[in-house]
Amino acid sequence: MSIQVYGIPNCGTCKKAFNWLQAHKVDYEFINTKENPPTRENIQNWVQSLGSIPMRNTSGQSYRALGEEKKNWTDEQWIEEFAQDAMLLKRPLFVKDGIAVAVGFRDEKVIREKLEF
Repeated sequence: MSIQVYGIPNCGTCKKAFNWLQAHKVDYEFINTKENPPTRENIQNWVQSLGSIPMRNTSGQSYRALGEEKKNWTDEQWIEEFAQDAMLLKRPLFVKDGIAVAVGFRDEKVIREKLEF
């Protein structure tokens, strides 16, 4: 089983997720989206798995800087924006065996179920 966690190291939610994963002895690879932005192809696959709505980091400055037209954007338009600015992606994003399974870290039970351990 291969697990990647996409995010940024100074994100409080990511830190909670890292601590939780380590406490449960889950091996994972961290990918810093600031230093290594995901490819458009990866983002397209993630949107296919999760949809664009849950992937939006609505509390970030990048999101707030977008115009009101963002409310009517298609998934394709969101994919383009995510690819141009990885800070628009909600964090952390969990990928298991190449498939996006969860985004955010509010409910530990959901993460446990999605990672299947």
